Amino acid sequence: MNKPITLIGLLGTTLDGAKGKKRWERWRPTVSLFQHEDLLIDRLELLHEERFESLGEIVEDDVLAVSPDTKVKRHHVSFGDAWDFESVYATLHDFARGYVFRDDREYLVHITTGTHVAQICSFILTESRHFPARLIQSSPPRPRSAGGPGSFEIIDLDLSRYDRIAQRFRQETDEHLSFLKAGIETQNDAFNKLMEQIEHVATASVDPMLLMGPTGAGKSQLARRIFQLKKQRQKVSGDLVEVNCATLRGDHAMSALFGHTKGAFTGAQKERPGLLRAANKGLLFLDEIGELGLDEQAMLLRAIEQKVFLPVGADREVESDFQLIAGTNRDLRAAVTKGEFREDLLARIDLWSFTLPGLRDRREDIPPNLAFELDRCGARMNTNVTFNAEARKRFLDFAMSESASWRGNFRDFGAAITRMATLAPGGRIDVATVDDEIARLQESWGGAASSGGDDHEALHEVLGDAADALDLFDRVQLAEVIRVCRASKTLSAAGRALFAESRKKRKTANDADRLRKYLGKWSLTFDQVTAR
Repeated sequence: MNKPITLIGLLGTTLDGAKGKKRWERWRPTVSLFQHEDLLIDRLELLHEERFESLGEIVEDDVLAVSPDTKVKRHHVSFGDAWDFESVYATLHDFARGYVFRDDREYLVHITTGTHVAQICSFILTESRHFPARLIQSSPPRPRSAGGPGSFEIIDLDLSRYDRIAQRFRQETDEHLSFLKAGIETQNDAFNKLMEQIEHVATASVDPMLLMGPTGAGKSQLARRIFQLKKQRQKVSGDLVEVNCATLRGDHAMSALFGHTKGAFTGAQKERPGLLRAANKGLLFLDEIGELGLDEQAMLLRAIEQKVFLPVGADREVESDFQLIAGTNRDLRAAVTKGEFREDLLARIDLWSFTLPGLRDRREDIPPNLAFELDRCGARMNTNVTFNAEARKRFLDFAMSESASWRGNFRDFGAAITRMATLAPGGRIDVATVDDEIARLQESWGGAASSGGDDHEALHEVLGDAADALDLFDRVQLAEVIRVCRASKTLSAAGRALFAESRKKRKTANDADRLRKYLGKWSLTFDQVTAR
């Protein structure tokens, strides 16, 4: 059995406003809805300002004349300025909050009458379910001289019920996902789910995002595509400003990020606006944010939260309304524990955090990435680059095997394709070219450290590119500590193995604490070095 219908509508002071006997010759949207035989409205809640009392009485009488069984109740509302959005919305919102909606009734909100502002506010309050209703829109007869009640359309704002709209939404989402993945048809389920989350956050949120993952996993490229997607969706209107925080040191860091005034320090011959101001209305990508000093972190936190900061040497704050993406290959929580990263800043940028996997953790995505890199090389070289069948199989067998560590992730992978494409006879990569490249990669991964390929790979797993800056002494020692940790079940067991001789000379032995402090010297934890 159908529920009785309640219509909620505004009195149309112009369209409903005809008087005298000739009013029945005009189309009046409120009255016309009660003239449709296929729309039986049980109750009318008619909203109008008190100064239109006489018109409200006429419309009420005319509704009862064409629909005697309808109950009409008029409500006095005060909009103040009917074209002021805030005033109109507040008035309609208060009415919706105070009205008792019943589950045994169906509600329609009429959006044909009232100012455009009132119509928009009615739509918003219905879409937000403050009015638990559907919308109804009425139209005059065509042509108007034809007479009659015209037509009406009921609009259900549950868009999931409209197949074509839902299909268009899915298509747009798929296009965004493909764009974020550079058009690469990735196969790794975990990676695809991750990109779906990133797409949703990038288009729905303006809060900071934190991209984590090993060096070469694609954080910078992803940040650029997120910016382009936000730009397309009009989430930002300014520019993308990129900076690698590892390149910022000392006073230069403050000046580069926040700017400085003329004469702020020796050599400051003119004012510098700084990168944060350059990112106003746009997006700021701070790669390797864990390398920022604590002072810079404190100023950055305030700039994120309050959109203001103090340039070096200035006595007046400046504003910049930017969105932030931060990137890191460090464990920032471990850095907080060591006092190297501010906990409050991490809490602020960790609202949306995503960890990009390394290439060897998504080997099934190597074939589509191979096609992508070949196309990119071909475009740069202005030629078509391909593999012959045997060479392609040889390279993929190696690239997808466990013997390929892909220590530098997509940087290693892209460089390998570029070298083979450049050296390929006639733009066609053959087996000999592949074999030469495989040998080169193996030598690079295995021979970069005299302590052995496996040790060097382990160092890069936990330290990233910073491993290349270690002295040979530290490299050999740390690599052995990592090897022992990975062969031990607990921190204490690793400590006992490493300090087996010196502990004999101690009255008390705290091997776990000694090892913890040694690892802390490199900003590492036992869990980090044993994670594979």
